[in-house]
Amino acid sequence: MFQNLTDRLSAVVKNLSGRARLTEENIDETLREVRIALLEADVGLDIIKDFLAAVRERALGQEVIGTLTPGQAFIRVVRDELTALMGEANSALDLAAQAPVVVMMAGLQGSGKTTTTAKLARRLMQHERKQVGLVSCDVHRPAAIEQLRVLAAGIGANYYPSDVSQKPEDIALAALGAARRGFDDVLIVDTAGRLAIDAEMMAEIQRIHGAVAPHETLFVIDSMMGQDAVQTARAFNEALPLTGVVLTKSDGDARGGAALSVRRVTGKPIKFLGTGEKTDALEPFYPDRMASRILGMGDVLSLIEEVEQKVDQDKAMKVAEKLKKGKGFDLQDFRDQLDQMNNMGGMSAMLGKLPGMNNLPENVRERVNDKEFVRLAAIIDSMTPHERRFPAVIKASRKRRIAAGSGTQVQDVNKLLKQFDQMQKMMKKLSKKGGLKNMMRGMRGQMPPGFPMQ
Repeated sequence: MFQNLTDRLSAVVKNLSGRARLTEENIDETLREVRIALLEADVGLDIIKDFLAAVRERALGQEVIGTLTPGQAFIRVVRDELTALMGEANSALDLAAQAPVVVMMAGLQGSGKTTTTAKLARRLMQHERKQVGLVSCDVHRPAAIEQLRVLAAGIGANYYPSDVSQKPEDIALAALGAARRGFDDVLIVDTAGRLAIDAEMMAEIQRIHGAVAPHETLFVIDSMMGQDAVQTARAFNEALPLTGVVLTKSDGDARGGAALSVRRVTGKPIKFLGTGEKTDALEPFYPDRMASRILGMGDVLSLIEEVEQKVDQDKAMKVAEKLKKGKGFDLQDFRDQLDQMNNMGGMSAMLGKLPGMNNLPENVRERVNDKEFVRLAAIIDSMTPHERRFPAVIKASRKRRIAAGSGTQVQDVNKLLKQFDQMQKMMKKLSKKGGLKNMMRGMRGQMPPGFPMQ
């Protein structure tokens, strides 16, 4: 998300950071670049106009002009205004009400409401230790009812059945009663969508809202909609007392205009960001962290939180113990690391949260290919447990068998074994006293210009 905007603004940041002096003229020149970047990101014209006016007013004051490092001060102003545009701070789901707390999901068909319903349930169960019930009021699309039933079973949430012959508001009321009897902490109500906004749909979700009086009403919107998102957000905001927004499919959107527009249009906070198809791919939306990420400054806090939540700590400790005892790092350990990386969205997603990665040359960034990790995993999966523990036994006939089993070439198997041999040597160095410091010192001269190393 925001890749195009990040690339453009990173160039602006790089150009400004070395400036010893800023004038009204070069501030206006820079703001023109920012304007083009926002237009390409599909942000609304009125929003861009107000944003640039706010940045210019602050930039021409003592806050920037009178500082020793005006370029850096200007960048801070842009970051602060981006943060303000997206909502200042993270706004958590409000569950401070009598159980079961009702959360209603609203949005267009195809926005990802049903999948987001399951994602939110899983998050509440895992991170808030809540007992969650799910119900579908989408009587217009039987497949949606079945989809939610399957998703509920997959995450272990309570599921309350519904039927296309029932009225949506009756379904919601019945589920609320069942949730009370079942002592659910939260009931999430999935509603019907349409391909476009229409009066019938709005009247239906208003009746459901009136029947169960949800404590939270979340507007689910596809972040790839661009300017259409603004009109949709405005229509739902007028029809329902929204309490927050969930942006879905952010992993497939390189522009990010919806995230920069929807808060301004609805006046409601963006609470969550959908980052993939799996039920664990939902993360809280932090405007300040997102603003830093947009400007190419990384998002280390989110990366740390992701590591804590998604990395198998037991496996990580076992590998650390093996290294400490000098037992070595085998291919099964490497395979486990590939799984851990995949759980965190892949190498490219992880690197995107590190500061300065956008300053890397294009040819270096292109080498970070998650498809390559999938191929490596397939090669290791074609090995026997003995071969994974003792790669030295893998000779010509075994290489042919492994290549055939993984749908690759013998050259690919050779390449993996060579990379693994290099990795083993690196791990041995790390296990020695002062190993990390010595390795970083040795790597310093090999890295491309602009690589962030201290």
